[in-house]
Amino acid sequence: MISAFRSSRLGLRKTMAQIEAEADSHGLKRSLSAWHLIMLGIGSIIGAGIYVMTGTAAANYAGPSILLSFTIAGLACLFTALSYGELASTMPVSGSAYTYAYASMGELAAWIVGWLLLLEYGISSAGVSAGFSGYASSLLADFGIAVPDWLTVPYIQTVPGPHGTTLLDVGHGINLIGAGASLLVTGVLVLGVSESARINSIIVVLKVSVLLVFVALGIRAIHPSNWVPFIPPNEGGFRYGIPGIFRAASVIFFAYVGFEAVSTASSEARNPKRDVPIGIIGSLLACTAVYICVAAVMVGVVPFRQLNVADPLAIAVNAMHQPWLSLFIKIGAVTGLCSVMLGMQYGQSRIFFTMSRDGLLPKAFGKLHPRFRTPWLGTILLGAAVAAGTALLPIDIISDLVSIGTGAAFGIVSFTVIWQRNVCPDLRPPFPVPLGGIRIRGLWLGIVPMLGILFSLLMVVPLMIDMVRALLNHNPVPALLFITYSTIGALCYLFYGFRHSRLAAQNRAAPIPERPC
Repeated sequence: MISAFRSSRLGLRKTMAQIEAEADSHGLKRSLSAWHLIMLGIGSIIGAGIYVMTGTAAANYAGPSILLSFTIAGLACLFTALSYGELASTMPVSGSAYTYAYASMGELAAWIVGWLLLLEYGISSAGVSAGFSGYASSLLADFGIAVPDWLTVPYIQTVPGPHGTTLLDVGHGINLIGAGASLLVTGVLVLGVSESARINSIIVVLKVSVLLVFVALGIRAIHPSNWVPFIPPNEGGFRYGIPGIFRAASVIFFAYVGFEAVSTASSEARNPKRDVPIGIIGSLLACTAVYICVAAVMVGVVPFRQLNVADPLAIAVNAMHQPWLSLFIKIGAVTGLCSVMLGMQYGQSRIFFTMSRDGLLPKAFGKLHPRFRTPWLGTILLGAAVAAGTALLPIDIISDLVSIGTGAAFGIVSFTVIWQRNVCPDLRPPFPVPLGGIRIRGLWLGIVPMLGILFSLLMVVPLMIDMVRALLNHNPVPALLFITYSTIGALCYLFYGFRHSRLAAQNRAAPIPERPC
């Protein structure tokens, strides 16, 4: 009997009526237009991915065919973005994939997605903050201000061990520059979403302009021979060739994840059923075009094997013999990474706000400021955690884990569209996914959602293979991090979320009907 109860609890779902009621009672301020949402998406996407990971992926995996990798990763995100568009138009509430999972697969799946999104947003923000400190210290050095190394490196660092293993070492630094940037962004978010959106829009215009200048000047410095061969011969494993293209796609997939932050703004959009799909898809298409153009110039100006550095854009600028452009790029990187931190921490605070309202997290994350109408206490707690992670932890070894979590969440979002269409056949979403679907024994299978699931798997599988390969080669650090993070999430749900679920309490008082429409 206990087992049956737990099974029903873990699969307890929200109904559409409950979701619509939440959309009308959240208390957040609706002030974001479609333009603000597009800017939020672009601000969250264009950051560490283009400034750092493009060079690493090209040098280690794809070579000039990094352009194909961007296309594959972009398609994976586009199919998922179209699914997000439909769900956001029918469930215009904060929480993004967490809320969608709660409606499709139940409470346990919702918690898992929420925990994966913490990996995507919170840990990603810490990684971006770490990248910010590097570019900021370099920029200050150009103005004659020397920043001590101990202010820009974390307390715990990764060092290479024997036989290709990765070891953790306690150093003498603490990344106060990156931590300070996280706290500054936290303060902006507490003041209000409209104020944050205006600041973000200004930063987005600046950083996109910097990249467009880089492309315009770089076209004249391209050496076509650097694009040959376009797909370098495979050297074993995922190093170049067709396997390398997909491995590089899984790496730069991390660079796209910010578009999902738009869906977390549904509760603060003026017209969410129309504006959120526009913001998601518009920002994704714009950033994909920018990424491909920048990558094409980068590998055209510099031989791809020279790009395995922390600042590949700076290497390309030096090869272009434009000294002033290097300063321009660094300014764009510093400001651009600020907007990424803002978008990531905004998205995570809104997801935790929704989880808190559902009783799965402490009430502090759902407490609104009486004047600014923002979840101020939760935002401060998350900002402090991100700052601590930036100051103390090595971020470079967890980017693959972020992509694994993101791919899993994206697959669940695509599945939710299929589930919703089958369980609620009379539902008419304001923004339906294109291309329709096929029916197999009465089951509707959407073409776009199925492609979203397939491409999400294509992003995750190479990462899992590499994690297993590292474990077999006596490098257990990535696997241990993944297992540790998952265990902490399971314990949090078991000892808090399971006991405080508001939906479970409501169900005990008045059982929820099986049909969730």
